[in-house]
Amino acid sequence: MRENQYTEKKRLDIVIGKTANWKELAKDCVCFANSRGGLILIGIADNENLPPQNQKIDASLIFTIEKKISENTVNVGVKSSIKIAENGGEFIELQVLFTSSTIASTTDAKYYYRSDNTCVPLLPDELSRLFTDKPSFIWETMKTNVAVTEIDELKLVNFKADIQKSSRTTINIKQKTNEELLDHYFLSDDGFLTNIGVLWLGKRKDRAKLLYSPTIHFLKFDEKEQKVNKLLWEDYSLNPKELIEAIWTQIPDWKEGVDVADGMFRKFIPNYEEEVIRELMANALVHRSYTTRGDIFINLYHNRLEVINPRLFPIGVTANNVLHKNVRRNPYLAQIFYDLHLMDKEGSGIDKMYLVLLSNAKQIPVPYQGDDFVKFTIDKRILNVEIVSLINNANNDFDLNYKELISLGLIAQYNSIKAIEFSKHLNLPNQTNVVNHWLGKLIDVGLIVSKGKTKGVEYLVSPAFLKKANFKGVTNLKRIENHRLEELIYQDVKIYQPTSISDINIRIGAEISRNKIQKTLKSMCSNNILKTQGSLKSTKYFIRQTE
Repeated sequence: MRENQYTEKKRLDIVIGKTANWKELAKDCVCFANSRGGLILIGIADNENLPPQNQKIDASLIFTIEKKISENTVNVGVKSSIKIAENGGEFIELQVLFTSSTIASTTDAKYYYRSDNTCVPLLPDELSRLFTDKPSFIWETMKTNVAVTEIDELKLVNFKADIQKSSRTTINIKQKTNEELLDHYFLSDDGFLTNIGVLWLGKRKDRAKLLYSPTIHFLKFDEKEQKVNKLLWEDYSLNPKELIEAIWTQIPDWKEGVDVADGMFRKFIPNYEEEVIRELMANALVHRSYTTRGDIFINLYHNRLEVINPRLFPIGVTANNVLHKNVRRNPYLAQIFYDLHLMDKEGSGIDKMYLVLLSNAKQIPVPYQGDDFVKFTIDKRILNVEIVSLINNANNDFDLNYKELISLGLIAQYNSIKAIEFSKHLNLPNQTNVVNHWLGKLIDVGLIVSKGKTKGVEYLVSPAFLKKANFKGVTNLKRIENHRLEELIYQDVKIYQPTSISDINIRIGAEISRNKIQKTLKSMCSNNILKTQGSLKSTKYFIRQTE
């Protein structure tokens, strides 16, 4: 049993004796109440799955816990009970109820939110977003006045067929009756369809009455950014799966692309890959708020694609951590998408887009959060067609996982990249060995080599592998060896002295990092090869003895 967004484990001493920490427990209760509720298992240590075998719980402790929580929190509801684990040890299961219409806080007016398996404070702007997001937390399962008998029979038949052929559903789910299937996916409640039930299986007239069923605009612009085409899906006849299918099949521009050499063969690379389009639309439909008005826009320009979704990212998700965070605004809708193979994994397909784009030598998607919208931008350009063949060869030889493929594609694009820049491009968390985790076996099998240490470590594709793959990438100076760089700088300074580091960088090669040049200049000054005049930004370099 691991801690996650809905489960927390605590040692028993958090609620007994001198070590009792009621404020800490109150904080965790506020976190769960402001998220979607959860369980706190008191009496099980963080790194354990079971309580101590001889642990017994005094029944009166239940009342003490509930009393202390009510004294230290506002708008928090809990239910607690004593449970017996399989090893005979006892623990307390504290269920924190979700506050659907209010904001929970501690009595000293502090607000928290559950993000993954941690409790984080809510900033002022996030607090206001939580007020507006609260209704969307319960939108999916709210019962409508549409009876189950008014369901669209064809959509139900198709839905059941998709469930039965899915590799992500169990035999038990596949064998459910229609009524059981609706209940399992929260599509119905006591003989009536829920909001998500109407969205997926309802008739057009009922879907149109939802607040708010999605409408999608496709706009195409020419090189002068003048609108040249428009398609609109706003008649509410399609459920989410049908919408994604219509967007892919009814827009002819998706079929455009280029042929590139791949060894002895040719490979067609579309301007915008099917996996990317489907993932963008799936994310837009799953993560949008259905309690506020707003249309989804697909803007196609001559050099890029923009998908704009109304409302902001869910709390806890930003443009910087979108690759790694999995926060679902509509969890039951996300589960259907996952079970029907409409998303690569629950609630997120960003990593799949990274993989597809980098494997085709394109830039990674650019997320942006505006005042009331989220935008993903996809660049059409292929940066270097040789990278496509390089990655295919590497994957065929070493069977790389998706993180390794993403890492290799990114490093190949930049030819040489420092660990700090690598982390920045992938928005990696500041954790120990996180870069090594993404690189996986790339270094061990000789695909990637590293130079330098600690923060100065630099990664580049192995020259031996480039030679073996007959890589014909553009040559530049990013890989230049230190002694060659020193000679290059010396000859430049000899001609243009006294000169600044900025001018040196421009003349000898802008692709060489400024830090690398600065480090070499410092070394040359220490060895009395160069001298300086001025200080800080005004520093200029010249030859120690003019020749």
